[in-house]
Amino acid sequence: MVSRMRIAATALVLALLATLPAFAAPKVVGVGAIGMTVADMEKSVAFYTETLGFRKLSDTEFHDPRFDRLTGVFGARVRVVRLALGTEAVELTEYLTPACRPIPPDSRSNDGWFQHIAIVVRDMDAAWERLRKHRARPISVAPQRIPDWNRTAAGIRAFYFRDPDGHPLELIWFPAGKGNPLWQEKTEALFLGIDHTAIAVDDTDRSLAFYRDTLGLTVAGESLNHGIEQEYLNHVFGSRVRITGLKAPEGPGIEFLEYLVPRDGRPYPDDAKPCDLFHWQVTLRVEEAEGFLSRLAEKRTRFVSPEAVDVTNLGLEGTKALMVRDPDRHALRLVER
Repeated sequence: MVSRMRIAATALVLALLATLPAFAAPKVVGVGAIGMTVADMEKSVAFYTETLGFRKLSDTEFHDPRFDRLTGVFGARVRVVRLALGTEAVELTEYLTPACRPIPPDSRSNDGWFQHIAIVVRDMDAAWERLRKHRARPISVAPQRIPDWNRTAAGIRAFYFRDPDGHPLELIWFPAGKGNPLWQEKTEALFLGIDHTAIAVDDTDRSLAFYRDTLGLTVAGESLNHGIEQEYLNHVFGSRVRITGLKAPEGPGIEFLEYLVPRDGRPYPDDAKPCDLFHWQVTLRVEEAEGFLSRLAEKRTRFVSPEAVDVTNLGLEGTKALMVRDPDRHALRLVER
């Protein structure tokens, strides 16, 4: 009799719990501006606007202790310029103080600090000629077409190059039926928008555990790229790359590049700072920055900021922000919308 009563009571409790709203872990609701540190703002703005067709959204200069706490850079005085291309944006930051490290001149696409943005073009040949006219530094030998045997990416054309500081960038062209349908709309613009940012990762499964399982992004596609076209694109001899694309509900994608071969890429420096010129950060929009603190702490995430920082009136996106590093030390800025 007692056992039956216990079973009935347990069933009643479970039934009541089923009527309660399920606890929802905090998730990323969008990808915002992709940020990078630059050495000479005037030169960088001229390159992005005059060569690549970006337009200026804002331009601010400030020193504020809140920014020090956000970035972990003491005594920072910065100039921040936000630029847009289509509906996507980049955020350029020049550290007037302090001065930090340049991008290593021998950087390769399989080094741990590698990151780029993929800029969609209407006409690859015309875009390539524009870069040549403006004397942009190439990484690829020429635009490369992904071969037909690679069914996931067949027909896509791409080209790697560098901005004035040496940040790697990509031009990408999508044939009909590939990529976001937005890129197939009729337009006279040559440069259309930012499809994704790509980052070098050491272990795709470890990165998925962070970006998909902890942050809530979803896998949008996978491919394994190799062959002479891939080698000429990224300028890494014999490269075999596992590529995994992820998406949030809005904004550009985030793409993992795991070099299965060769495995000689150097790791992201453990002592890196946001004032280093090889620094990039991805802005992740969240409903509440504080809600991520305990969740990220449980996952033993590397924090740059000691807490969610009030960033109102700093010329940055959002009202509160928190900077962390992913498993490969790439920087992410979580911001409340």
